[in-house]
Amino acid sequence: MPNMAIPVIKTTYALDAETVQVLERMAQRWGTSKSEALRRAIRAAAAATNAEPDDAVTALDRLQRAAAVPPARAKEWVRAVRAERRAASRRREAATE
Repeated sequence: MPNMAIPVIKTTYALDAETVQVLERMAQRWGTSKSEALRRAIRAAAAATNAEPDDAVTALDRLQRAAAVPPARAKEWVRAVRAERRAASRRREAATE
């Protein structure tokens, strides 16, 4: 069978510095380009994730039921998290002024 060209789609992604360093180390370790290392990592992650979205939602539902958190306690937690997020946003905004 003759070698067939594999179509390549050039894309741009923003990665943090730590992720780029990890990608560079992976590419060096594997003796490949960063693009090939990224393709391999994506394929490996996809293979490891074998769960369908519905399976993930079902697992989350089971986990939440197993935690047996009373509705009032869950609402209290949501209020506390929202308050902390608002406070963090106010701190960030104050720091940039």
